[in-house]
Amino acid sequence: MSDKHWVYGIHAVEALLQTQSNRIEELWVQQGRQNKRMQNIIQHAEQLGILCKTLARDELDKQVDGRHQGVLALSKPAQTLREKDLSILLDSIDHPPFVLILDGVTDPHNLGACLRTADAAGVDLVIAPKDNSAPLNATVRKVACGAAEVVPLIQVTNLARTMKELQQRGIWITGTAGEAETSVYDADLKGAVALVMGAEGKGMRRLTRENCDYLVKLPMAGSVSSLNVSVATGICLFEAVRQRQE
Repeated sequence: MSDKHWVYGIHAVEALLQTQSNRIEELWVQQGRQNKRMQNIIQHAEQLGILCKTLARDELDKQVDGRHQGVLALSKPAQTLREKDLSILLDSIDHPPFVLILDGVTDPHNLGACLRTADAAGVDLVIAPKDNSAPLNATVRKVACGAAEVVPLIQVTNLARTMKELQQRGIWITGTAGEAETSVYDADLKGAVALVMGAEGKGMRRLTRENCDYLVKLPMAGSVSSLNVSVATGICLFEAVRQRQE
């Protein structure tokens, strides 16, 4: 089973059933969890010919380290997006691209929350470095509430080089940094744009910062110096959404 993994949690399993049901090998449901939403999941799976097993909670608990909400899907791995897929993906976008770059987000809970927000904001693509990012594991998928199954995530070997490729395509790169003089609310986030969020505390790495076209900051009125990266990502992405809808 090494090439398979568990997708768990109601949102994540629902999203997988709706978008990539062909990846599901079997469904495990907790005995006694027969609310309407769970019944809909079971019915959908059975209609698709997916094997459904009803098991005691401790059997589900043994499989995953996290709150599974009574449902697990044994899934084949998703098609892995590689750097060579970046051009194909960008070519397929029929509007000004909206890209999120995560530099140094190593906590899977934060990565999952960022993917969830990216999906809600309509981000076309998320890019992260291979060696300075959390892996796309079961924890990320659970926190992302299904977004990890639908938002393209490409982990690249050389983030600075990838940023230059985006710029050559006419995508303006805006990085977030506490020392920036311009507020995110005064920045132009319309058109083809990539927003770069750095790790909580450390922020973006030096080379990442140097390859940004603009730097912006979140105005902080209180005593704390920074926000959790997933919270900051949500604020910045939805400011871009507001501007892009004007």
